[in-house]
Amino acid sequence: MDAESGPGMGSAKGAGTDSGTEPSGAEPTPTAETSPGTDPTPTPDPQPGTPSLHPRRPLRRALTALSLVLLLLVLALLTAEGALRVNYSGEPAPGTRTRGQDALWLGHAWVDGRKGEADVRELAGRLRGTGVRDLYVHSGPLEDDGTLPDADYPKARWLIGALHRELPEVRVQAWLGDVVASEGPKGLRLERPATRSAILASTRRILAAGFQGAHFDLEPLHSGDRDYLTLLDGLHTLTRAHHALLSVAAHQIDPLPGFHSFWGATTGHPKWWSQAYFGQVARRVDQIAVMSYDTMQPLPSLYGGYVAQQTSLALEVTPGSTQLLMGLPFYHENRFGHWARAETVPAAVRGVRLGLSRTDARRARFGVALYVDFAATDADWRAYREGWVE
Repeated sequence: MDAESGPGMGSAKGAGTDSGTEPSGAEPTPTAETSPGTDPTPTPDPQPGTPSLHPRRPLRRALTALSLVLLLLVLALLTAEGALRVNYSGEPAPGTRTRGQDALWLGHAWVDGRKGEADVRELAGRLRGTGVRDLYVHSGPLEDDGTLPDADYPKARWLIGALHRELPEVRVQAWLGDVVASEGPKGLRLERPATRSAILASTRRILAAGFQGAHFDLEPLHSGDRDYLTLLDGLHTLTRAHHALLSVAAHQIDPLPGFHSFWGATTGHPKWWSQAYFGQVARRVDQIAVMSYDTMQPLPSLYGGYVAQQTSLALEVTPGSTQLLMGLPFYHENRFGHWARAETVPAAVRGVRLGLSRTDARRARFGVALYVDFAATDADWRAYREGWVE
């Protein structure tokens, strides 16, 4: 998302004799005093190429134009926010509750040795009676060349076994992520075949460790990135061969057509995906989880309306064979783009239900994804249960 005055001119006195009087019989020399109304030094007409005699006029015109542009932007913003508030109105349809296909993101402490049996039992007690079916356990990040050291997830086998003893129906997936070098020199370069091959090899190893799926969160991914689609094609072939799941965390969808292009041109970070590109990604995976938080909305009603809109947009292009999940903000940071007072679990759940009601109320392969376990409060869990489960 910075006059000098010229030297004074002396008066010409005593133009005649030393006494300062005019010679006898001579006509008096015309002066400004003797010839009222005349201009002793007339201003010549400006020549082509000379500066304007009114330099402030272009500046005023520019300021007026800028003010008009700002006014139009403010009006457009107010109109868009008003539409979100309207989108938050109404009542969700009956039956728009959990389908038992929700997910939870878990932090790295679960696979690096910081968590033990008591933690697994506590987590299991928290999840019983909810709709959580999939656990995305952070097991990376990937190296920038696509490799994944085995030392990054030393307790994976123990965790998977412990969770299955407590919660036999839960599926445990490896959450792998990294920065994509789409806006800077560092990160994954998906355009390189060697990088994509290394990611495939890393996925084979985490599946061999016992994970039942691979969940990828690669950011920032620009809308239309064909190399990402190529990677997903290869990954899905691999996971299907291992009878495992492929899931991804997805960017939000343009709230207005082409908005990612406008935002990218003005900030250098497009953030959103086009709805068409979202659909292309959704058709290549088993699960797609929208990161429907960090929305820059200042009020719960506006945030909820935004989530309702995102839910509808995603439902429209996600095939019935792909499980769609909408993210819920189980964290409470305050920073640019995210206000904890606005992005609440109750507002998100109501928005999800409204979007589902309006677009595909009976959709079976649908759920919410809770981000993230280590930042969640009892109030977050209670709001999820009361608003979505019960």
